Amino acid sequence: MEAEFVTSDLANFWTAFDSVGIAGNNPFDRYISLGSKGVKGFIPQRIISADSLLSMVRREMETYERFRNIEVTIREKEKEIRPYFYALKYWYPDAVYPPVYFVFGRFNSGGTISEDGLIIGAEKINDVDGLPNLIVHEAIHFQQKWPEHTPTLLQQSIFEGSADFLAELVTGRSGNEKAYIYGNQHEDELLKEFVKIMDGTDYNDWLYGTSGKDDRPNDLGYWIGYKIVEAYFHKAVDKHQAVKEILTVENCEEFLKASGFLNNYAH
Repeated sequence: MEAEFVTSDLANFWTAFDSVGIAGNNPFDRYISLGSKGVKGFIPQRIISADSLLSMVRREMETYERFRNIEVTIREKEKEIRPYFYALKYWYPDAVYPPVYFVFGRFNSGGTISEDGLIIGAEKINDVDGLPNLIVHEAIHFQQKWPEHTPTLLQQSIFEGSADFLAELVTGRSGNEKAYIYGNQHEDELLKEFVKIMDGTDYNDWLYGTSGKDDRPNDLGYWIGYKIVEAYFHKAVDKHQAVKEILTVENCEEFLKASGFLNNYAH
C-alpha cells in the first residue's frame, strides 16, 4: 500500500455545498455517490446520509466556510507527514502505508480507519500543526491487531493510548495536551477510580465523552493507556520488539501486569 493522500472528495463537497438552495434535490447525494472509499467508510455513524449532511451544512455553513482552502494546507503538510510513515517502518518493519482520505463529515469525528485506509474529517482540522500526529495516530490504529469483540475500558484505553504513545515516538510530538496535563495533575485519584471499573465496558468519563460530574476533559483513557504503554516500553530491553508487542497485544491484563504501571493500585 502506498501512503497516498486522497483529496478528491473535498472538491466534490464544495460543489455540493455551493449548490445548496439552488437545486431542488439534495446536492450531497452526488457527493456521496461520487465519493471515494473514504466517504463510503465515513458514512456509518458519521455522515449517516446525504440528508443528515445537508441538515448539518445548513446549520453550520459559516463554520464549514472556514475550511474552504483546507486542501492547500493538507498538501503543504503532506511533505512534513510522509517521512513519518517511514519512521514508523523503522520501528515496525511490518508496517503498511495506507491511503489517507480527506473527507467532509458532520463535525463528529476527526478521524477513523477502515479496511481501505485512514479517513480524516477535514472539518475537524482546527489545529493544522496537530495534523501529523492525528494521521500517524490513525496509521498506528491501522497496524494494530485487535480482537473483534466489545473491548473493556482497559483494552480500549490501551488501544488508544498505544496509538498516542507510538505517534509521539515517531513524530516527537505529544497528542491530547489537555487530557495529559489533567491526568498528570490528578494521577493518584484517577488511577484509584480506573482500577475499579477498567474490566467493564462503560467508557463514560474516560473515552469519547464525559458526564460532567467534575472538571475532567475528554479522553483520559488515552492518557492512562499511554502511561501503561510508556511503562511497558521503558521496561523493555529490546525496544523494537516492544513496539511489535504493543501493536499486537492479545491479553491486555497480562500486558498491564508486565508494564507494572498499576501494580500499586491492583484490586
